[in-house]
Amino acid sequence: MHLPPAIQAYFDADKAHDGESLIQAFAPDAVVRDEGQLYAGHQAIVAWWRHAKAKYQHTAEPIDMDRKSDVTEVRARVTGQFPGSPATLKFAFRIEGDRVVDLEIGA
Repeated sequence: MHLPPAIQAYFDADKAHDGESLIQAFAPDAVVRDEGQLYAGHQAIVAWWRHAKAKYQHTAEPIDMDRKSDVTEVRARVTGQFPGSPATLKFAFRIEGDRVVDLEIGA
């Protein structure tokens, strides 16, 4: 599977537990929606990611991808310290230029 560069950068940085590289995949005004919450901008996104990593100790492995209009949906197997692990979650990315501007994570 060949992921767009910004999406590949997101999953690579997440796997490496590298918040500095992860945030570089996002536009400065990007938003993330996860678990009913909205995180806007680099500072909020990196804080969300670090909190989630500490809480769930998770890893996400992409298993397939589908493009729908301007959204790239990646299904990933997420394994960690949470009920129902492992779970398959959908990561819906919207990219502008070479950066993620919107990411929504859900079942």
